[in-house]
Amino acid sequence: MDLTQGTAEEKNRRAKKMMLWFGIVSLIMGFAGWTSAYIVSSKRDDWISDLELPQAFFISTAIIILSSITYFVAKKFVSRNDQKMGTVFLLITLVLGISFIVLQFIGFSQMLENGYYFTGPTSSIKMSYVFLIAAVHIAHVVAGLISLLVVMVQQLRGKYMPGDMLGMELGATFWHFLDFLWVYLILFMYFVK
Repeated sequence: MDLTQGTAEEKNRRAKKMMLWFGIVSLIMGFAGWTSAYIVSSKRDDWISDLELPQAFFISTAIIILSSITYFVAKKFVSRNDQKMGTVFLLITLVLGISFIVLQFIGFSQMLENGYYFTGPTSSIKMSYVFLIAAVHIAHVVAGLISLLVVMVQQLRGKYMPGDMLGMELGATFWHFLDFLWVYLILFMYFVK
C-alpha cells in the first residue's frame, strides 16, 4: 500500500495513527530500558529479593483491565450508533482510570508503611525502581485520562459516528496500551526477584 495515495482525509488518518504508534514504540523503549536496568541491578549484593508488592497494586491491575473492557464496550456502542450507552461506558472508563491512580497511591502508602522508601538511608535500589516504574506509568495514565476526557467531550458534541471514530479509536488504542503495559510491569516486578 502506497502511503502517499488517497484523499487528504485518508492521509490525515494514517498520519495520526502513525504518530500514535511512534509514541507507543518510544514508551516501550523507555520502559524496556528501566526493566533492563532493574534486571542488571538485581545482581547487586544489596538487592532486596523478598519484597512483596502492595495488595493495592494487584487490585489496581484488575481495575485497569476492567477499564480497558469498558472502553472497548464504549467503542462498540458508538459503532452501533448507540451514543448514550457509548457515553455511559466512557464515563465508567474514566471513573475506573481515576480509581487505578488512587489505588496506585494507596500502594505507595503501603510500601512506605512497610519501611520501603524511594530515597534516603532506608531505601534500596529495588524500591527506587519500583517507585520509579509505577510513578512513570501513573504519569502516562494521567495522559490517558486527559485523552479520554477529550474523547468524552467530542462524544458529547456528537463527533463520533459509525465509520467516523478516529479520535475514539486513537484514544482507545493508547488506553489499551497503558493497560497492557501495566499488566506487563506488575508481572515483571512480581516474578523478577
